[in-house]
Amino acid sequence: MKIFISGIAGFLGSHLADSFLRDGHQVVGCDSLIGGELANVPAEAEFYQYDCCFRNSMLKITKDCDLVYHTAATAYEGLSVFSPHLITQNIVTGSVSLFSAAIQNKVKRIIFCSSMARYGTNDIPFKETFDPKPQDPYGIAKVAAENILKNLCETHGVEYTIAVPHNIIGPRQKYDDPYRNVASIMINLMLQKRQPIIYGDGKQKRCFSYIDDDLFCLKKMATDKKIVGEIINIGPDEEFISINELADRIANIMRFNLNPVYVKERPKEVQLATCSADKARKLLGYKTQTKLDDALLKMINYIKSKGVRKFRYHLDLEIINKLTPKTWKDRLF
Repeated sequence: MKIFISGIAGFLGSHLADSFLRDGHQVVGCDSLIGGELANVPAEAEFYQYDCCFRNSMLKITKDCDLVYHTAATAYEGLSVFSPHLITQNIVTGSVSLFSAAIQNKVKRIIFCSSMARYGTNDIPFKETFDPKPQDPYGIAKVAAENILKNLCETHGVEYTIAVPHNIIGPRQKYDDPYRNVASIMINLMLQKRQPIIYGDGKQKRCFSYIDDDLFCLKKMATDKKIVGEIINIGPDEEFISINELADRIANIMRFNLNPVYVKERPKEVQLATCSADKARKLLGYKTQTKLDDALLKMINYIKSKGVRKFRYHLDLEIINKLTPKTWKDRLF
């Protein structure tokens, strides 16, 4: 098959590309490099440094593709409250541009990677049958993109699936980005003998998903007929831990003397967020293969091998006021 992957220079997109190339498929991809790194792009892939927002570019590079995986996103849930234009333009305009081009080029199936942010203030564990209740611009934009995809594909007879990965971790995740990736940020800081910074009281709880476990499900979505038109959560519902416990686990593995720095909580942050994996188990045979401590150790070794980095404040804050986190406003990382 000829497979198109948006965000191919990113964490998820590059791993997905590697896996399909190993299986003998042809892979084409694009990335604006806002959040991705050129070094992540497999040499065997056909790569274009294009922004998904430009439909004519998408029309050119999705030609003759069988499948489209839309993994590209400015995946900045917390930042979206303070840079809503950047985030929503990328999520909504970029998605619709790619969907429109892919449908015009008669692709057979589109797999859209949405976000657990779609569930927002719902009770846990989040289930696919729940009505979305996003509480930040990022989540709102993801739900809008989902709805447009569903409308377009049903109208024009194109197969689609909406994947909902959550809190994916592993090698290649950016660790010099001050706006996202809590585990990577903590590891980068601790390797520099610096204390991690925790928003609020650290009692927010999450499940973290190792990249290989997500790839297993995403790849099955390429051909499986029974998942057409479905929304499917991807990732574990075990090891539901607080941010405080996450810091403890990383510190224990690294033998780091932990004394976190606590700062004011971020507005609109979901306190309890975990997805049920029952549907993925039933339809895709999902099983968590990598335990959290093992995943964290792999990340620590990866960052050690690459070398620690200074944090790069590469995105502009559009709204700066008393609610804006000092970590971003005063560049505390």
